[in-house]
Amino acid sequence: MLGLKGIPATFGGVERHVEELSARLVERGHEVTVYCRRNYTPAGSLHRGVRLRILPSISTKRLDAISHTALAAADIAARHFDVIHFHSAGPALLSFVPRIASRRPCAVVATVHAMDWRRRKWGPIARWWLRRGAWAAVTFPQRTIVVSRRMEEYFARRGKHVVHIPNGVEAPCRAPLDELRRLGVEKDRYVLWMGRFVPEKRVEDLIAAFRPLGGETKLLLAGEVNEADPYFKSLRSAAGGDRRIIFPGGLYGRAKAAALSNAALVSLTSDLEGFPIALLEGMRYGRPVVASDIPENLEALRPQVNGFAFRTGDPASLHERMAWILAHPDEAAAAGRRAEQDSQQYDWEVIAGRVDSVYRSALRVTRSDKCGLGSSY
Repeated sequence: MLGLKGIPATFGGVERHVEELSARLVERGHEVTVYCRRNYTPAGSLHRGVRLRILPSISTKRLDAISHTALAAADIAARHFDVIHFHSAGPALLSFVPRIASRRPCAVVATVHAMDWRRRKWGPIARWWLRRGAWAAVTFPQRTIVVSRRMEEYFARRGKHVVHIPNGVEAPCRAPLDELRRLGVEKDRYVLWMGRFVPEKRVEDLIAAFRPLGGETKLLLAGEVNEADPYFKSLRSAAGGDRRIIFPGGLYGRAKAAALSNAALVSLTSDLEGFPIALLEGMRYGRPVVASDIPENLEALRPQVNGFAFRTGDPASLHERMAWILAHPDEAAAAGRRAEQDSQQYDWEVIAGRVDSVYRSALRVTRSDKCGLGSSY
C-alpha cells in the first residue's frame, strides 16, 4: 500500500483507513507492506503485523505525496508483490508504473478517498493534477474503490466503473473521563469535534453556533494544533477567549475513547468529506451526532432517526440543532442508540473482507491480461 503519509496513524482519515485495513488483512493471512514517509514515520519496521517500508520525500505541500509515491513505485517495481494498492487521487497518477515495470504479473488497485481536487487549500494547477490523478485511478488499475456513494455516482456519470466500499469503524472501547479531567470537562457536559484544522472542516461555524448557547457546557475541539497556521489563528480569534472552548490537541488511545464515551454530542461541520470516520466513531459510541447535510454525511446519518443534520455553512441552523439536543437528552440518547446499532455494518472486519474480495477479483484479471495496459472491465 502506498500514497499515504504512513502508519501508525496520528491524524488523517487515509492513514487511519490504511492502518485499520492493513492490520485486518494481516489477520486474514496476507503479508502486507505499507510505504511510509520518513518525515511522518521516522523509525520502525513492523506495526500490528504490517511491514513498514520507510522512504524519504520532498517535504513541501505540493511535492511531499507525489515524490514519495514516485520513490515507492520505483521500489515496488523491483520487488515481488501480488497486489499493489494506491491510496488517494494524487498518488494514483503513478498507478501505471507497476503495470508496466513490475518483474512479474501484479494486480493494481486504487482507492479514491475524497474529491481532493475540490479542497480549498489547492490552487488551479494542483487541482488540475488531482483531477488527472482521479482519471488515472479509474484508468490504469484493474479495480478502483471509492468510499462514498457520491463518488461512485461521480465516476458513473463519466462512464467509469468503480467499487463502493465505505470507510470502517472499530468497536467502541468505552472509557471513564479520567483521561480528560485535566481539561475541566464533565460527563455529558461538552460538545466534541475531532479532526484536522483545515478550512473545509468549517470549525468556525461550530464556534459561532456554540458561543451563544450559554451555560456550563463546553466545546472540545480535538486535533493537532499548529499555532502558526493562518486558519488555526482565525479559529483562536473566533473563540474570542471563551474559556468554555478548549483546544486540547490531538486525542489518541484512551483519551480519545474517553472523549467519545462521555460527550453530550459529537459534531461534524465539514463542507467536503470522503466518508468521514469521525462521523462513524461518534455513531459507534452511541453519541448523539449532529452533522452538516452534505451527501457524504447523509449516507450514514438519517436525520431525526439516528442523528441530526443542519444546513451546511449555516451556524444558526447548527445552533438550533445543538440547543434542541442539549434540551432533550432522552430523545437525543434514543437517536444515539439507533446510531450505534446502524454503525455496526461499517465494522472494519466487514470492510476488510470486501477489500480482500476486490484483490482476488483483480488477481483473476491479472492472470488474463498479464498486467498489460488497457481496459480491465
